Amino acid sequence: MARIDYSDPAKSSERTREILGKNRNANIFRMMAHAPRYLEQYCRLGRAIRHEGELDPVVRELAITRTGILCEAPYEIVAHKRIGKNVGVTDAQNEALENWQSATCFSDVQRAALAFTDEVVKLRKPTEATFNAIAANLTPGALVELQLSVGFYIMTSKFLETFAIDLQPVTEVV
Repeated sequence: MARIDYSDPAKSSERTREILGKNRNANIFRMMAHAPRYLEQYCRLGRAIRHEGELDPVVRELAITRTGILCEAPYEIVAHKRIGKNVGVTDAQNEALENWQSATCFSDVQRAALAFTDEVVKLRKPTEATFNAIAANLTPGALVELQLSVGFYIMTSKFLETFAIDLQPVTEVV
């Protein structure tokens, strides 16, 4: 159960109701709607991360889901395993993300991105070797997008856990 009540869309501005509607009134956005200006900017950056970059969407979703796993954020994990599946992440890859190091279903680039993700989340920044391994496989733009994706979803995971955001029924997860 959430630590504070979700915002009431009926009491929100027209713009906030529009944003909530576009996002199926998902619990994360209803909680964030307590700060409508932040909600709007959060959604703008989230949309850019998920729809406007050059980073391979499979690599992005593997990194985002792994971030959720490391941050122990079930809402994030459930949502992005589904989103990942929609962009080409295989069931085997989703299942292997907990212990990806011993899995054989990831490409070299995906493995480098997962190592990068692990170190950004756990160590605050990647080691030189890990940074060089992923940098050798991505353009500078895609590398920046990978880091910003991980950072954005660390923030998102911490938000979800801070407010104990309730999971949506499977058919409603965004």
